[in-house]
Amino acid sequence: MQTTTNPLVLTFPSDLETAWARSFDAPRALVWQAITKAEHVRHWMGPRFLTMTLCEIDLRVGGAWRYVHRAPDGSEFAFSGVYRELSRPERVVATEVYEALPGHDYLVTLTLEEHDGKTTLHGLARYQSQADRDGHAQSGMEAGMRETYDRLGEHLATMS
Repeated sequence: MQTTTNPLVLTFPSDLETAWARSFDAPRALVWQAITKAEHVRHWMGPRFLTMTLCEIDLRVGGAWRYVHRAPDGSEFAFSGVYRELSRPERVVATEVYEALPGHDYLVTLTLEEHDGKTTLHGLARYQSQADRDGHAQSGMEAGMRETYDRLGEHLATMS
């Protein structure tokens, strides 16, 4: 596992929100490609112990996305959502739901800011309830996000 000089910063700005930021040593256009194209997402999304078995992205407002991961024991974890807003190459707004818990979807906004060839990804998840936010936070989300974004940084290095 790679140690990063650009650590994830995770905060809880309100009872319904989780916010995060992570910088990458890559230009915004490259980060945009890495987070919006299935051929890239399948290489970095999720913790290393999971295998991505499905990565579908219909990148348009109203288009759907779906990721399925398989654990070593064969269990599967599926996440999906619908794109609500796209502003290339700086903003993605989409719903997200862990399919095992239908009815608990949340809205995720990702914003990319570039300065001096480095890009900071800012994320904000807005939940339907504090219980949903807290349940997500207690599910191991922070460790999973750290590892996922470390993997994204590694993948970006192979793209540039």
